[in-house]
Amino acid sequence: MQNNDGPTAVVCSRQDLPVLDRDMYASAENLAQGAYILAEESGQQPDVILMASGSEVWKIATARKKLGNDGIDARVVSFPSWELFEKQPPEYREKVLPPEVTARLAVEAGVSQGWDRWVGTEGDVLCVNRFGASAPGEEVMKNYGLTPDNIVTRAKKLSS
Repeated sequence: MQNNDGPTAVVCSRQDLPVLDRDMYASAENLAQGAYILAEESGQQPDVILMASGSEVWKIATARKKLGNDGIDARVVSFPSWELFEKQPPEYREKVLPPEVTARLAVEAGVSQGWDRWVGTEGDVLCVNRFGASAPGEEVMKNYGLTPDNIVTRAKKLSS
């Protein structure tokens, strides 16, 4: 869809997802850049960067809170479009994903293919590189390790 203000999209999910409180998280004004900082770290530089798109974003936001309780400063990046992010000037991309922060974790309820470019050689991808599970959604996600607690465990390994 497109209107006079530019592209518009309607995004739906079959899952019952929580609504992100925009008083706690950044607005989506940089959505058109393909990726944006949803939650900023409190220090000068994050200990770890958590990245996700779609239904996994709330899980990394929840993991960020838990990491903060353990003294680990995490940045949350909502990453809806690799293609749009790739087209941004290097200054913007480096602001969102500072090259000196190599502790990066992408969370994807799908295959890992493509995320390696954004997590780098020292990062990690928590994903599902297989097919065929059938159960209620949250049970499948738990079985695959796509939970805030497992995200915390993986992020701690990267940031140590």
